Amino acid sequence: MSAPPTHSAPAPAAQPASAPPAQISVPSAPAEAAADAPVSAPPAQVSAPPAPPEPVSAPPAQVTGPPAPDEAVSAPPAQVSAPPAPPEPVSAPPTQVTGPPAPDEPATDEAVPAPPVSGPPEPREPVPAAPPAQITGPPAPDEPTADEPVSAPPAQVSAPPAPPEPVSAPPVQVSGPPASEGTAEVEPRKDRPADPEQALAAIRWRLHPEKLREEAPDPEALREIRDGLTTKLDSALDNRTRARLLSLRSVAARILNDLDDALDDARLALTYAEATGELRRTTLARARLAEVLRWRGDHAEADRLFAEANSPELPDRLRAALHEHAGRSCFDQGRLTEACLHFERALDLRQGEDAELNARTAVALDAVAVRAAADGFGPKPRTREAILGEERYPVPTFDEERELWGYADAEGELVIDHRYAEVQPFHEGVAWVRRPEASRWALINTTGAALIEANNGYRGVAAFSEGLAWVSMDGKSRWMAIDPTNIVRIPPGYEDARPFRGGLAAVRQNGGWGAVDQDGQLVVPTRFHGMATALADGRYVDGFTEEGLAVVEMAGHRGVVDRTGRILVDPAYPVLVVHPVAFLVRDGSGRWGALDRRGEPLIDPVHPSRAAVVAEIEKLLADTSPVL
Repeated sequence: MSAPPTHSAPAPAAQPASAPPAQISVPSAPAEAAADAPVSAPPAQVSAPPAPPEPVSAPPAQVTGPPAPDEAVSAPPAQVSAPPAPPEPVSAPPTQVTGPPAPDEPATDEAVPAPPVSGPPEPREPVPAAPPAQITGPPAPDEPTADEPVSAPPAQVSAPPAPPEPVSAPPVQVSGPPASEGTAEVEPRKDRPADPEQALAAIRWRLHPEKLREEAPDPEALREIRDGLTTKLDSALDNRTRARLLSLRSVAARILNDLDDALDDARLALTYAEATGELRRTTLARARLAEVLRWRGDHAEADRLFAEANSPELPDRLRAALHEHAGRSCFDQGRLTEACLHFERALDLRQGEDAELNARTAVALDAVAVRAAADGFGPKPRTREAILGEERYPVPTFDEERELWGYADAEGELVIDHRYAEVQPFHEGVAWVRRPEASRWALINTTGAALIEANNGYRGVAAFSEGLAWVSMDGKSRWMAIDPTNIVRIPPGYEDARPFRGGLAAVRQNGGWGAVDQDGQLVVPTRFHGMATALADGRYVDGFTEEGLAVVEMAGHRGVVDRTGRILVDPAYPVLVVHPVAFLVRDGSGRWGALDRRGEPLIDPVHPSRAAVVAEIEKLLADTSPVL
């Protein structure tokens, strides 16, 4: 049977299947989630993006200055109607930073900005004691964004960033059995930082060689740190600060084995972190909650949180830490093969450059070897979908004799008969299909029952994403968004459209690209010539990243907008790549440099390659690891 003509669809997740697909083997090891290629014809590109950049990693930085005062948590705070005014911007630093660290910035596990060259900023006024207040709007813009090697607090996507969180500066002690309290390993009290966040970051944790759990060399000192964090919480107002302090206090409580208190703090911290909308802050809160759950034996929820937290848009250093801790959770459960896969992935992300991670991994692998010799390597590794509890949908399968498509389950058993000329993969429990006698698409569920019949007239369709799908009557124009019940949620009127991502979808109207929300409101005006976002790991996304950043193109030059439509970087660069802590840019002469997340110069465009710029960013970031 000759294949029907291909119809244009707005960036569906799969290529149309009009020929037998290649044989697919199901991997046994967990892997990163990848978007399915639609089985219908791919739509036109948003714009012709530059050649995919090489993946780069950006380690987080350590800041030595004390953190700003925060406020306490006795109950979830009420909203603040007026956020404090943003701080004065500081001039961007050159490639090499030699100035002193800012006195009001804490050590962080979110890759803290490097100190400004021009000197430390003016100290902020202390916040008077007041009842904690809940924030529902954008958080106060008085704290620097995590993970950014910048000299001033960068502008953020949905809310101004906050002071980053402490990082563990000294290495974890991993050799030998745990030492008794009061040994020479305990640091003299007089040498400990006065600030509890920095004191927590400075602790030399011991890793138990059999349990793979951290141990404090001086429990009494850790109790003092926890009390200090409580004092700081007494003056914390904004969601970001409360999320940071609560999650750090949960770390102290966990290692002191006060697991009920640790659980309460960690769950409340995650609530505040999610309210900020900041990817890295939410990631850290999820990871710390997951560690508490792991210690309590709630491994199913712990594993789910580790999987949810580990986004490819995070810095490699943080992703490696998440894999390491997920591996320890698998070790607890006797899933030793899966644990080894996590440890291996952590080492791969750091490329052997993290001596502390290498040492901890050696201890972990020794523990795995001992347990495997006694009990074996345990069950087969799970997929990410299985860990997250997501349903495994049927996959397209082709009958070569009949030249028709159907669907089979994960075991290869046919669950929907071969009766379609074209099919798309299942997304969100539904899939578009076209029968040989029809020129229009129908929507079915996982049993094959029709939800939207072909007589509705859709010649162009895209996969469902976040509850909506773009469809077109002629397959070429006037795209509109519908829900699975065929109710039109966004009226027709777009020449092209892309799937929803983070509540926004890229759309083209009157020749220009912009973005709409799920109510059809125009968030980014349709005045750009393209909207394709290049990521540092080589991927491209249609529209916005998880942090709410999108690369836009105007007359061959690229810039950045956030999810509110605010321009962070004017379209002025032939190539622009979203790096986990900065924007990598190439000028017209082919030289590479970098901008901070406010769009201010960070590294002058004088380098011959992107790798050289990444190396300069590494110099601006301290070699530290998150306190998880």
